[in-house]
Amino acid sequence: MDSQTVPTERAVSDPSTTSALKRDALGVLGVVFFVLSGQAPLTGIAGAAPISVATGNGAGTPAAYVLAGAVILLFSVGFVAMGRHIVDAGAFYTYIGKGLGRAAGAGSAAVALFSYCVVQAAMYGLYGATMSGLVAARTGLDLPWWAWALVTMAAVQALAATGIEVGAKVLALLVLAEFGILLVFGLVTLVRGGGPEGLGIGDSFSPSAALQGAPGIAVMFAVASMFGFEATAIYGEEARDPKRTVPRATYLSVVVITGFFALTSWMLISAYGASRAPDAAGAALASGDSSAFVFAPVAARLGGWAAGVLPVLLATSLFAGVLTFHTSANRYLYSLGRDRLLSRRLCALNSRHAPWAAGCAQTVIALALVVPFALAGKDPVTSLFSWFSGLAVLAMMVLYLLTSVAVIVFFRRERRDSRRWNTAVAPALGALGLAGALWLILANFTTLIGGSPGTAVRLVLSVPLVMLLGIGAELLRRRAPVPGG
Repeated sequence: MDSQTVPTERAVSDPSTTSALKRDALGVLGVVFFVLSGQAPLTGIAGAAPISVATGNGAGTPAAYVLAGAVILLFSVGFVAMGRHIVDAGAFYTYIGKGLGRAAGAGSAAVALFSYCVVQAAMYGLYGATMSGLVAARTGLDLPWWAWALVTMAAVQALAATGIEVGAKVLALLVLAEFGILLVFGLVTLVRGGGPEGLGIGDSFSPSAALQGAPGIAVMFAVASMFGFEATAIYGEEARDPKRTVPRATYLSVVVITGFFALTSWMLISAYGASRAPDAAGAALASGDSSAFVFAPVAARLGGWAAGVLPVLLATSLFAGVLTFHTSANRYLYSLGRDRLLSRRLCALNSRHAPWAAGCAQTVIALALVVPFALAGKDPVTSLFSWFSGLAVLAMMVLYLLTSVAVIVFFRRERRDSRRWNTAVAPALGALGLAGALWLILANFTTLIGGSPGTAVRLVLSVPLVMLLGIGAELLRRRAPVPGG
């Protein structure tokens, strides 16, 4: 593939591959479930909402989700317009390469792969700790967190190798369960008129509520909740009629995610009362169990059975996220191998058209990221999960911003689409919003990772370093092209 051409239909003619990724395997809902599972909605609410309410803008937290959703929706307009002309499992890096040049595309490919791998490693940390505590409490079997992480790596590798349709069905089941219980809680609370202070619409959605306290922290966590919706384009090659499926799945994902987080956080605040919610969230954080801020009102509203189910759903939520990011990362590796940015051996598919070689490589990367934390005796939540999840969000925001700029440049040069709103205005507005979100993330990065300023600086600097390594690798590749095969 040269620097100016990215075909809309991709195929791999290589002896190490069975054929291309499986066509027509996913519909709109199948793609959406991959996106939603990447959000790990129960994890996102239980982890982010208490911090936003306690240290951000308090009862105005739901407004932050609406603002973040609006920014991502503007970004999606250009993202979708680009996707109508380019269908590729590389998604962001392919788009950036087409708009800003092959070197920039290679650098963004490194950042994208880095982002997906570190967020999956982060989720292994929280998943391992959650499973260790859950199983020990219910069966008495007390295994270390890393044992659960290692077992799950093998399970994820095996499940991903069974094919994209099987993964989609498993994710649909897990996502519906966690979405369902929180959505029922939200709707029941809404229909009953909220909590002790009513619904508190003005307390959560008025301009004064949105701007109170430290709104930057709330917006930062809200933007982080949108992580992973790029999956709509990653699975374009495996989607039915991708030029229709990907746009529908993208817009549907953004609307559902925004509505879900806004409604759930609003009803949680309403259940406590807008004036009492910040203190309740602060108390949950101080206790070391932030999920209590979410689990307590849900169990109180739905009944005692919910208290027993929610910890299980938290574990399955994390498993769904791990599986999703494994699938996304191995498709990135597959695409990078196909484009000769990495070894062509990564293009090898099994009989179910799953990229098994890329999947094996991704599992090895996960091991390399997780095992050092286990050997060093680091806490899987306060170090592995907190550091790497914040790092992944920062890296992905950089890609969002670069993609918005690439869309504008691409359509100004190519003149393939005359719709100014779709190809210039919306992407420009989205870029401004994303630049603001990126600034907020950098300004509050120490809070986001829950670590020291020194750790924050080292993690932040790793993103441009990875991008420079990707650019350098591409420049070296041009001078000494890797032979095919």
